[in-house]
Amino acid sequence: MTHRRIFIGDVHGHYDSLVALLEAIAPGKEDNVYFLGDLIDRGPKSAEVVELVIKNNYHCLRGNHEDMLLDVVGNGQQMSMEGFQAWLYSGGYATISSYGNSIPQNHVDWMRSLPYYLDLGDIWLVHAGLNPRLSLEEQTPDQFCWIRDDFHSIEKPYFEDKLIVTGHTITFTIPGVEPGYLAAGPGWLDIETGAYHPNSNWLTALDKTNDLVYQINTRQGKIRTIPLAEATIEIDPSKIALKKAKRKIRS
Repeated sequence: MTHRRIFIGDVHGHYDSLVALLEAIAPGKEDNVYFLGDLIDRGPKSAEVVELVIKNNYHCLRGNHEDMLLDVVGNGQQMSMEGFQAWLYSGGYATISSYGNSIPQNHVDWMRSLPYYLDLGDIWLVHAGLNPRLSLEEQTPDQFCWIRDDFHSIEKPYFEDKLIVTGHTITFTIPGVEPGYLAAGPGWLDIETGAYHPNSNWLTALDKTNDLVYQINTRQGKIRTIPLAEATIEIDPSKIALKKAKRKIRS
């Protein structure tokens, strides 16, 4: 029996849906489960999501939302009001509420220990992506956690022998991708389908070993399983470049 590698996109506090999705996937003790970051914010039960991942010793990356929380409460320095307001605006209120206004130190320490990327040999996991114009050694946490269009508009794979799997950017915000579908470009695959977003509400897990996509709708509770090829839309990098150009003109 082949042990599975299971990748889960941005949960954003949707604990009940995550539990139902994991029940559908039914990972065994020898299966490896990887979360791509952004366990917290926006949804109602961030504290429970973090505790579940810690308790089960699942692998997890640091996302931009964990980074924002750590900028506020976990860097040992005086809290920046600007950073605090940015975090609250991005869903931090829901996280504070889920913790009852006091985030346990072990959760903060655990988030601080999370890596920005994981190299699995043929698969390279990162929350957002990387800058295609920089070497791996030149990348910064900002790129790993926040980058969008510059990464998605690459015209050739960054790695010759690795598929980059990401979360962060909701796939239907990429030109040509419908809600609920995964997005693929040269050498990368985005599985963030917007669990919290009212235009989608799909939380996605990918069993890469069997090329199966598991999804649950966080609003309706519907669960579905789809072959990866049927669940994925190949994007045109030139459309991302055009989107970037239009944004620069407007600004």
